[in-house]
Amino acid sequence: MKTSIATVSISGELPEKLEAIASAGFDGVEIFENDFLAFDGSPKDVGQMVRDFGLEITLFQPFRDFEGMPANLRQRTFDRAERKFDIMQELGTDLVLVCSNVSPVSLGGIDRAADDFRELGDRAAKRGLKVGYEALAWGKHINDHRDAWEIVRRADHANIGLILDSFHTLSRKIDINSIRSIPKDKIFIVQLADAPLIDMDLLYWSRHFRNMPGEGDLPVTAFTTAIAETGYDGYFSLEIFNDQFRGGSTRSIAADGHRSLIYLGDQVRRSPNVTTLTVAPMPDRAPVKGVGFVEFSADEKDAADLIGILKTLGFRKIAKHRTKKVYLYAQGDIRLIVNTDEKGFANASFAVHGTSAYAMALSVDDAQKALDRAIALGAEPFEQPVAEGEVRIPAIRGVGGGLIYLIDGKSELGRFSEIDFVTVDEDQAIEPAHLIRVDHIAQTVAYDEMLTWLLFYTSIFEMRKTPMVDIIDPAGVVRSQVVESTDGALRITLNGAENRRTLAGHFIAEKFGSGVQHLAFHTDDIFATAEALRKNGFKPLAISPNYYGDVEARFGLEPELTERLKAENILYDRDDQGEYFQLYSMTYGEGFFFEIVERRGYAGYGAPNAIFRIAALKKALRPEGMPMR
Repeated sequence: MKTSIATVSISGELPEKLEAIASAGFDGVEIFENDFLAFDGSPKDVGQMVRDFGLEITLFQPFRDFEGMPANLRQRTFDRAERKFDIMQELGTDLVLVCSNVSPVSLGGIDRAADDFRELGDRAAKRGLKVGYEALAWGKHINDHRDAWEIVRRADHANIGLILDSFHTLSRKIDINSIRSIPKDKIFIVQLADAPLIDMDLLYWSRHFRNMPGEGDLPVTAFTTAIAETGYDGYFSLEIFNDQFRGGSTRSIAADGHRSLIYLGDQVRRSPNVTTLTVAPMPDRAPVKGVGFVEFSADEKDAADLIGILKTLGFRKIAKHRTKKVYLYAQGDIRLIVNTDEKGFANASFAVHGTSAYAMALSVDDAQKALDRAIALGAEPFEQPVAEGEVRIPAIRGVGGGLIYLIDGKSELGRFSEIDFVTVDEDQAIEPAHLIRVDHIAQTVAYDEMLTWLLFYTSIFEMRKTPMVDIIDPAGVVRSQVVESTDGALRITLNGAENRRTLAGHFIAEKFGSGVQHLAFHTDDIFATAEALRKNGFKPLAISPNYYGDVEARFGLEPELTERLKAENILYDRDDQGEYFQLYSMTYGEGFFFEIVERRGYAGYGAPNAIFRIAALKKALRPEGMPMR
């Protein structure tokens, strides 16, 4: 699979863009005219720079308002085309994109347009160049790839072909089966973009909200499969217009783009009717059976405070590491590791971020296959020295530079706690709090990183994304989106912060980056858990008493239930699938906290309660006597 990306898709100056595109692993690049015009060098300089980075110029674009112009303007369009051809030859590329005419003075007519392209084809052929025609979704006369193909077919010129763009086809809900009848040699290049489903003007939607395949809601995989089934084996290129990407990290967005194409190619190659798409085979997406453990980095002082909280939550120390200052706490199927060792990655993480949940282990069917897939999709593997006899657990870098360990039951990985740890018999006086498993892990990220991590999780692991939800913070809005396995074995909420005045933004600012802001544990009986917590000295987050009167009225709760909720500071929500109960700890450090939930058929995450929970957490963060800034 030959991969390409348009320079307009990422931020930065042209040399910076090309470096990032090459580093990400692309084979080629589309030169967007504005990037060329803003660069001081000659077309020859640009072409040489592209080749020095090991790239090929796949396309020069765009050439606008060509076909169907009235007689008094027609010659000018051909003069402009000749100028484009001059630049192309100096750049060292042989393909130009002509997008369908949007000029209000343009004339319709399939045959008129075909005649124009036939003449343009003659001119291009004299220079050894090709012209690709693309139907813009908002074109004045041509806005459907089927009509564009009919123009190309009638032009009947070897140097005139079709350019297919997923956004233009899918945004207008055009039947993709029509693609399968197009001869592969008449498809000159394929441009790909995804987008969230938004009901708005097509041009505005296209210019501001496109994203990488797999990050949006359009059926890009089905579109690409239809193309691949023609036998097309040319470039698949990204053309993304996105306000967020224009201001984001050039290298990160380029890397996301390459990952999106490799993931897309992996999906398409699995179609039984695709035979010519060359994609390096990789293992299937890894099914996740659950969270093996969550690991905290801390120093001795902070660890004492953290362990104190864990004990009030009913966690007991069950083991200590054979050679390191690392301790294992457990309850139900939950395993929490506290690492105070003064060497290694955990210590380095603590030096930068302070005490944090810097690592988690995911239980998968086959850890090595999961690692192989992650690396094939551009994830960064992680290794550090281990002592003789200790288990080396495969890992990749995740959100905020933290770690995701991969464990399975096929090897010693499933017995790492028995091999690396020594059992201890402590904390027997602690009351278990009926906590069963990790319900979800909440990761707070900068808003402009959310698409990166959505793609990361859904491409590597067998997970799906849910629709984005706005979480109302008294100081702003936090965008929240969930990635989860179908059976709920792994749920990760990604919360995107846009300003530091929100609780999520405060966490990122004070922790010097994205990371896990809270862990939610599941119980089958929230009231029994609350009683056990009270015996352990747990201090729940105090919820405003005004909340409970509103909840009782909204849901028609029995007063007795309302009083129980209020007495235990438990939040309540309900949907058409069932009920949801939430109990929170006070904040630890700069905004980290624990959550306990009970689900009675409920599939969500209590978003309507977020504003009340956040307000209470902010009060807990506020220095005594000081207003919250």
